[in-house]
Amino acid sequence: MNSTAPDRPFPAHPALRNAAAPAPTGHGHAASVVGSDAELLATALPFLEAGLREGDLVVLACPDDTTALICEALGEQATRVESEKRITLLGSRAPDALTMCRRYLERASAGGTGRLRVVAGIDFGSDPADWHEGQRFESVYNRLLGDAPASAICLYDRRRLPDQVIDSAPATHPVLVRGAEWSVSAAFQDPVRYVPSLPIPREPAEDGAPLFVVEDARSLPGLRHQLGAVLAARVPDRDQREDLHLAAAEIAANAFRHGVPPVGARVWADGATVVCAISDRGTSWGDPFSGFLPAHGFDLSHGGMGLWLARKLWDHVDVLPGPDGLTVRLSSRLR
Repeated sequence: MNSTAPDRPFPAHPALRNAAAPAPTGHGHAASVVGSDAELLATALPFLEAGLREGDLVVLACPDDTTALICEALGEQATRVESEKRITLLGSRAPDALTMCRRYLERASAGGTGRLRVVAGIDFGSDPADWHEGQRFESVYNRLLGDAPASAICLYDRRRLPDQVIDSAPATHPVLVRGAEWSVSAAFQDPVRYVPSLPIPREPAEDGAPLFVVEDARSLPGLRHQLGAVLAARVPDRDQREDLHLAAAEIAANAFRHGVPPVGARVWADGATVVCAISDRGTSWGDPFSGFLPAHGFDLSHGGMGLWLARKLWDHVDVLPGPDGLTVRLSSRLR
């Protein structure tokens, strides 16, 4: 599979390059663990008020109750703050959240100080597989957007998040915030090491026998047709079925064009979740950032969309290198 082409930074911002050095105090990608409304406001308000004074583009990406709490505390200043959940995983999958970040960075560069300032309320959901996706996104953000003219505080609220998610914050953020005090996170891990080290939850559907198995697909059109047929039988929502098939077909195309034969596929479904695993004998996987941005930039005529589409259209995407080759495992909850 095409596993060696690195994700490229957003072309409108040359500063968005692969760098993960901890940000200076008061700037960068920061996490704050809070346990009460008072702690939350003590962290968020000084950061937001400083941004408003400096002319930054200021955005809240929080659950509705957190947004209401912060806006009430800001008073009249709240009219100068935007609310946009899609800039984080609260309202988007990872590639779309990064695209929304790009749009806001472009807006920030067109006026004011050119800096984007975000307060994000973290909530990855209730499923360990969703926690894994969230931890991975927070980590790769440091490489894909680490040098951007942006500052963000991610609020990790003990009242709504599981311990595993809370515990991940120092490892995925170069900076920690408590009130108005910023400090370098001693536990921060370079995404190159952190992302591959994350344990990958097994989907319960995989405990049963697969509905479809092919060990050596004879052709890409044939495998596309077979995947379409099995998804048509198990995914009731038409729009979701078409999205899942499109992305799975792109992963299959990667395996045929860039992988090492034979190409195989398996599909499981249990009424709640569908899982599709596509494999080949290639072993050249070394980029944990693939698929978060298009491999060849945002001119999609150049291709490189396989993993990017998969991350946009499936809930969970895992690239699993093994002794017998490389597998891309896709899974989604059924609508």
